[in-house]
Amino acid sequence: MFGELLARVRESAPLVHCITNIVTVNDCANVLLACGASPIMAEAPEEAAAITARSDGLVLNLGTLRAEKIPAMLASGREANGRGIPVVLDPVGVGASPWRMEAALRLLREIRFTVIRGNAAEIRALAGAFTPAAGDAPQEKGVDAGDAPRGVSPAAARTLAARTGAAVALTGETDLVADGDTLYRLHNGHPLMRRVTGAGCQLSALTGAFVAANRTSPAAAAAAAVCALGLCGEHAAARMGPQDGNASYRNYLIDAVFRLTPEDLEKGARYEMC
Repeated sequence: MFGELLARVRESAPLVHCITNIVTVNDCANVLLACGASPIMAEAPEEAAAITARSDGLVLNLGTLRAEKIPAMLASGREANGRGIPVVLDPVGVGASPWRMEAALRLLREIRFTVIRGNAAEIRALAGAFTPAAGDAPQEKGVDAGDAPRGVSPAAARTLAARTGAAVALTGETDLVADGDTLYRLHNGHPLMRRVTGAGCQLSALTGAFVAANRTSPAAAAAAAVCALGLCGEHAAARMGPQDGNASYRNYLIDAVFRLTPEDLEKGARYEMC
């Protein structure tokens, strides 16, 4: 299944507009090119919505957030919603300051997100802070704490998915993707991915490409993106030589995305659905 979703990315070559982290913007652009998509980065409020109108997907990343970015994000998100363009939120460091949290909550109140992608701390913080207006999201379902994989509870991901209507990708030692009906447990990846600045930002950009090319199945698209980058992290680690460090690993990771085939992903993705 995941191989087919990657094939659609490569066949459709979606244009993905990213308002993203200045620390990782180059890597995000390159990972989009590597997967067969096209990147565009425009964060000026005067043009952000117009750029989004020409795009197939939108990624809003709170890394290196500035006050000037927020109007651009809101304008782009509203434009995307009006045109049915999928929107991905990466709430980088959302619990680091009250101002950053309030910015994230405003985005959640005013934009319908297709996927929210963050680490466990970020997803827990948002799940605890965001309360939708009455009737704005489906009712939450009960959460069985007993189905937590390796100590990572899906409760926060399911709660946030229920409150926002988005598919929620929670990344960590074991990755999870949840929507209102399905939970994916995903097991690809390598510890070296934590030694590269912006692997999470790259994943959010990649998720934007996958959901842009697979609009009818956002949770599966997000899960495929998570598995794809995790598998590429494994392939990149296998290339490491005795003189290589994290800079080499970053390049190998992008190379692995470039070389990943649908057949590779179908064979190498390790996941369960429940």
